[in-house]
Amino acid sequence: MDRRRALVLIAAWSAAVAPAMVQAQREPVLKQVGVPHAYYWREMYVPQVTSGPSAVTWSPDGTELIYSMQGSLWRQRIGSRVAQQLTAGEGYDYQPDWSPDGRLVVFARYTHDAIELQLLDLAAKTVQPVTANGAVNVEPRWSPDGTRIAFVSSAYNRRWHIFTVAIAGGTPAEGTVTRLTEDNDSRLPRYYYSVWDHYLSPTWSPDGRELIIVSNRGHIHGTGGFWRMTATPGAPIRELRYEETTWKARPDWSPDGRRVVYSSYVGRQWHQLWLMTSEGGDILPLTYGEFDATAPRWSRDARHIAYISNEGGNTALWVIDVPGAHRRQIVASERRYRDPVGRLRLVVVDAAGRACR
Repeated sequence: MDRRRALVLIAAWSAAVAPAMVQAQREPVLKQVGVPHAYYWREMYVPQVTSGPSAVTWSPDGTELIYSMQGSLWRQRIGSRVAQQLTAGEGYDYQPDWSPDGRLVVFARYTHDAIELQLLDLAAKTVQPVTANGAVNVEPRWSPDGTRIAFVSSAYNRRWHIFTVAIAGGTPAEGTVTRLTEDNDSRLPRYYYSVWDHYLSPTWSPDGRELIIVSNRGHIHGTGGFWRMTATPGAPIRELRYEETTWKARPDWSPDGRRVVYSSYVGRQWHQLWLMTSEGGDILPLTYGEFDATAPRWSRDARHIAYISNEGGNTALWVIDVPGAHRRQIVASERRYRDPVGRLRLVVVDAAGRACR
């Protein structure tokens, strides 16, 4: 057989088996998001399975934290080493945010190949859905008056947009899910990101009138810089600061309205915490080290920031004072589970190995 004929046969075989090989490939995870190079946002933006903490929120009085860990939400008092499990069951629970009145916690639950927002009543210990759109819904944040929740969803055109939903009487108000951001074709040659702009990581102003978000509008590289907008549909947005962020900025607007804390790898290999004003401008590093510091959240008195760090290898929960920068780790050396986590069966045998009756 000459070389030309062999190449023809190989090409014919490849054409015949290619469709079968494509069909045999694994179904893509979270097909509800239409963004190229999905491995980036799946690994860096969508919540991951972790054995340590991955996101945190403060109680209104600043004495407790609720955080996600091992697929559940946990509650722990500052100064205590006891963590109380709040959620259990199928799915993985992430990204909690504590309501201003202290009664409810909104969070993201990953189950049945979708991520939906859920509402936990701390007193009744019941969970009810906030969204049920079959999309990817993440990063929920309560408005300061507790009447709305801002969040990111892929429900519109499979792209990341900012939405709000109204909450009345501890329940999502029917028909109040509203998209705030608008589709915008950038016409930019983005390789890792869609030509359509995206909008991520909303955080509320203390008066509840505005949001600071992350968007790549007008830029080719990175997940984008920081933009400010009124919390109304179709409102114009203005850029405060541009950085080539990588999904993990997650800004948090301080309760005094003057500062914003966020995570960035600007100028270095690791993500650290940085401060900027709510009008942008120069930035100030808050943490240092050859490790990642991410997911920062202000306490309600604006004197402390809780965050996640991997400086010990695994993820861990830390609190840093502002000003002063005194740090302390929040350690859960005792975990109290909501439900039994296993069953122990003892079999007593005699010297010959026979089970005793």
